[in-house]
Amino acid sequence: MYDAVALFSWIAHHYYYFLAFTVLVILLWNSVVVVGGNEIALIERRWFGSKMPQGRVVALGKEVGIQARTLGPGLHFLIPFIYKATKSVFTEILENEIGLIESVDGSAIPSGRIFAAVVAGHNSFQDGETFIKNGGQKGPQIEVLPPGKYRINPYLFKLTKGSVTEIKDFEIGIVESVDGVAIPEGKIFAQAVAGHSSFQNGEAFITNSGQKGPQIEIIPPGNYRINPYLFKVTKGEATKINEGEIGLVESADGSAIPAGRIFANVVPGHNSFQSGQDFIKSGGQKGPQTEILPPGVYRIHPNLFKITKAAAVVIAKGEVGMVTAQDGAPIPMGRLLAQSVQGHSNYENGEAFLKNGGQKGPQIDVLLPGTYRINLNLFQVQVAPAVVIEANKVGLVTALDGIPLPEREYVASPISGHNDYQDGSAFLTKQGQRGPQLDVLRPGTYYINPFMFSVELDDVAVIERGQVGVVVSNVGEDPTEEMKKRLGSSQNGATEEEGKEKYVVPTGFRGIQEEVAGPGRYYLNRRAFMVYVIDTTNITIDWDDQEDTRFDQLTVISKDGFPIQVSVKVVIRVRPDQAPYMVAKVGSIDNLIQHVIHPMIDSSFRNQASTASAMNFLQSRSEEQTKAENRARTDLERYHVECVSVLICQIRLPEELMQTQTKRIIAEQQQEMYKMEQRSQAERTEMEKMRATADQQPTLVASEIAVKVATQKKTEMITLAEGTAESKALEGVGEGKRLKAIGDGEASKIAAIGEATAQAYSKQQEAIGEEAIKQIKIVELISTAIENGNIKIVPDVLVTGGGTATDGLMGMLTKLLPGVDIPALVKKSAPSASAGRPESGRA
Repeated sequence: MYDAVALFSWIAHHYYYFLAFTVLVILLWNSVVVVGGNEIALIERRWFGSKMPQGRVVALGKEVGIQARTLGPGLHFLIPFIYKATKSVFTEILENEIGLIESVDGSAIPSGRIFAAVVAGHNSFQDGETFIKNGGQKGPQIEVLPPGKYRINPYLFKLTKGSVTEIKDFEIGIVESVDGVAIPEGKIFAQAVAGHSSFQNGEAFITNSGQKGPQIEIIPPGNYRINPYLFKVTKGEATKINEGEIGLVESADGSAIPAGRIFANVVPGHNSFQSGQDFIKSGGQKGPQTEILPPGVYRIHPNLFKITKAAAVVIAKGEVGMVTAQDGAPIPMGRLLAQSVQGHSNYENGEAFLKNGGQKGPQIDVLLPGTYRINLNLFQVQVAPAVVIEANKVGLVTALDGIPLPEREYVASPISGHNDYQDGSAFLTKQGQRGPQLDVLRPGTYYINPFMFSVELDDVAVIERGQVGVVVSNVGEDPTEEMKKRLGSSQNGATEEEGKEKYVVPTGFRGIQEEVAGPGRYYLNRRAFMVYVIDTTNITIDWDDQEDTRFDQLTVISKDGFPIQVSVKVVIRVRPDQAPYMVAKVGSIDNLIQHVIHPMIDSSFRNQASTASAMNFLQSRSEEQTKAENRARTDLERYHVECVSVLICQIRLPEELMQTQTKRIIAEQQQEMYKMEQRSQAERTEMEKMRATADQQPTLVASEIAVKVATQKKTEMITLAEGTAESKALEGVGEGKRLKAIGDGEASKIAAIGEATAQAYSKQQEAIGEEAIKQIKIVELISTAIENGNIKIVPDVLVTGGGTATDGLMGMLTKLLPGVDIPALVKKSAPSASAGRPESGRA
């Protein structure tokens, strides 16, 4: 307690020491500036100093004002009341950031410049005093601050944080400078300068005379600390050419393309247009470029080079590509297609095409199936189908370019080495002629340039069995006059003059070939060789009313004025050795039929019909056919044609004439029928007579026997008489003669009786018939039986049968008279009746 009182007492007596100590402490406290590790101290000199120069904002040294210098971390002593320290944190630039500086004080930027010049020694703007002393300029600074912590005076430097320029994969950075020297007149892009490290070193860019405006260089993928105030960076996509595509390039800057040319010359070193500065330095020309970009990824300046993607030229199987060049030397006068040049690799190397003298216009070389990277701005490609010659076809070729055909020639002379017209250049080199070609294309696929050759399909010449081909050649040598005379005289019936007009020549000469072509297939050029196929077998030509025949039936007028329709069939044949001469006469079988045989047959039958009546023509058909055949054979021999036969198939007369004829024939047939009926009745009568004779056969036999008996008796009597005469030879010759006379008389009597009976029976039969005789006999028998009481008037049994009436009566009588032999009575009564009648007559 005492000590405290003593202390306060001492302080009260010595307070001025305490005040002085307090003031000292306060001074010391205000004089000491403690700057932390992440801090800076900004100093302001308030008193006791010189004034800043006019226009200055930040003080240097002993000038009154905010000082350019700063205090870094640590313990610093400042005179109180003269300096005022204000603490501030470090300026920190993070990763992927940059610091953009704008100076608030410094010397003025020269006129025409936008950014301050770079000065040395300011330690990344951390030493503001040195910056100003070394001539640092007021305004935006070219230099940027990379990531880190900086003790920058915020009163002197205005710092703005910006992002690092990041160019990703498949991107490019397109740069435009807002400061630098002016781009030369006529140029669009600034000239490339070295040392700026992808525009990250603005000082080097400006120092090396970098030009203001769009830059020809681009920024590849990566992170870049580029001052966005100095360089405006626009991101763009890298140029990607996919598989099956090409890139067509057009330059927006460069030297002018020479007059008369459309595409720029190729320059080396630009790395597929990725180095625009090398393109310009090497003399690259402005406009469409000859080179193209194959598939890949390219970092190409899109403002310098315009890239147009196009599909690669794909020529499929069975197709051909026709190429037209848009640039090159002119095609010579008189030529249709450009001359072939070497080294352009199927038009993929446009530079080689132009350097080697490639000509502008349609090209003679074609593209075969495949994929091609062709500059479609330089070459226009048209795809057409390849020439396909199918089986049984032939291709006729016409050349659209070449030397002219000789006069009088219709087909070009053949040349070799053009590979079936697929090598147009070889065709022209070997002086191929323009126009129809002699060589033809056989079945197959051909890659032919349609600009050079046109192909027309035609059928092969097919000669079947039984045919020959007569060839008419339009090419070859002309036959001599001697040959014409010889050939003319060798034709049957041909005069020398006819031989000159239509002649058959040996192989190799122009005209109808003497040697014919046998059966087979022939790939002939119908422009050069015309083939007439001639049938050597029988050819039948019909004239009738059928729908499938060539000619209608012939209508002719008879002598008596009736129209007659005649159906005719003519069979002809052409011998193989005579076929060329037949062709020389009429040209073809069709001409022969139309213009020779048809008029000939029509005229022949008209003439024949006019000399005969309609009915006679019909009735003399065979004779008319023979006459027509002989006449046709004679006429066709003059045409070297053999007439096999002429046949009249049918003759049709008018209906009214046929009706009259039919009626007449019917009447004649009726008369004939009546005559036949008469003959039939007569034959029937004769048959009845023969039947009656057969029925009287027993009587006739009895008569014949009686005659024979009489003859036998005569012979017996003669024999007896001769015997008696011999036995009584002595009785004298007179007695013998008498007996002989008696025998002769008896024999004559018996013969006369038998003969008379037979004649009487025959006459009765002729007079009344055999049936009547039978009936008479029956009546006689019946009457005799009735008289004798052997017949009942009323019959017990009725007998019917299939014979005649007499047979029925005979059956009935046999029934009625069972004990009487009726047939025997008939046989006996017949000769007795016939014998009795003459006797009674004589009586």
